[in-house]
Amino acid sequence: MLSNEKRIRILYLLENHSFNVSELSEQLELPQPSVSHQLALLRQYQLVQAHRDGKQIFYTLDDPHIIEVLNDMLAHVQHTMNHRDHWNHQI
Repeated sequence: MLSNEKRIRILYLLENHSFNVSELSEQLELPQPSVSHQLALLRQYQLVQAHRDGKQIFYTLDDPHIIEVLNDMLAHVQHTMNHRDHWNHQI
C-alpha cells in the first residue's frame, strides 16, 4: 500500500486537513478517477476514512500514526540510498 507515490502524497495531504476528491485532484494535479481509485484502496486498508458533509464526502487519516510510519520508511530509504550502515551507531 505504501509503495505508491500517489497514495503517499494523499496521506501527507490529509495529515492536517480533510479534503474531498475534487480538492485532492486539484492539489495533486491528477484526474478525479485516479484519486478516487487511490482513496478506495486507502479506505480498504483503513488508512483513510470518509465522512459526509451534505452532498460532499471528505477524507481524513484514519490513524495519524501512519505519517510517522511514512516518515520512518522514507528516512530508511534515504539512509539506504546514501549507503550508510544500519548498525554503525555511535554511543
